[in-house]
Amino acid sequence: MTAHSRQSGQGPTSTVGPGQNRNRTLPLTLTLLGTLIVIGTYVAVLLTQPANLGIDLGHTTLWVMLGYLGGGILLAAGTLPLVPRSVLALIPVAIALNIVIGQVIGNYTPVPLYLDSIGTVLIGVLAGPAAGAFTGIISNLIWGVTLSPSVIAFSSGAAFIGAAAGWAARLGVFRTPWTAIIVGAIAGVPAGAIGAPVAAYVFGGGLGAGTGGVVAILQAAGLEMFNATFAQSMVSDIVDKALIFALAYVVIRSLPKRIISRYEFAAHSRPRVTKTGSSGPVKPVESVLPTE
Repeated sequence: MTAHSRQSGQGPTSTVGPGQNRNRTLPLTLTLLGTLIVIGTYVAVLLTQPANLGIDLGHTTLWVMLGYLGGGILLAAGTLPLVPRSVLALIPVAIALNIVIGQVIGNYTPVPLYLDSIGTVLIGVLAGPAAGAFTGIISNLIWGVTLSPSVIAFSSGAAFIGAAAGWAARLGVFRTPWTAIIVGAIAGVPAGAIGAPVAAYVFGGGLGAGTGGVVAILQAAGLEMFNATFAQSMVSDIVDKALIFALAYVVIRSLPKRIISRYEFAAHSRPRVTKTGSSGPVKPVESVLPTE
């Protein structure tokens, strides 16, 4: 394994993932094409602004779903070769965590949050941006196909959060709880902006019991559908992502050393301590995570 692969957390450069594919041209092409399709679908929603707003969803939902589904599949295919093989067995657990918590919070509680990306963020922290984005996409696609089709339209936001968690972890954000909370709140701003137009123009507002109630209250206060949904998305996503990043910090701190050591990218999230008692300058070193 090269020094570059250890730092990037994306696996060995000579074995970049399933299939031992050395040529990254195809994965990058698929990722770029999927990104363009997702962005195109998002822009189309903004430009067309379907006037039915949840009343007649058939045709509107179909092309939005197809756009995000096609783009999500291409993005997943492009990022899969970049996912470290060591984390592949953990991804199904993260997906199940996303779906179970998301279903419970969204459908059975009045809480205006989502909490449906905790598994995605954990994978991003343990294995890097590509693994986080892949987990977010696949999670939403599986969730949409099996339980709630509307979730597919929010795959781009899920991919962004997974990638953002990986980027934040690489910068050492998860070394302290406060930086994790602050960066999580910041990540919630673009996440809310990505999901708000789809929620407003395609599904007529918040989709969950809690978020839908907030949108209804804001509409009753005089806000139009999009403005009400955008305001709800901003507040909910900022709080939601701050809480999820904080939970991810707690989980990473709680994992036994023998488990955390399997994921080299997690070294970016280990707390730094300083060596004292030497005549030379004090140098930051990685601390050892607590054992069981």
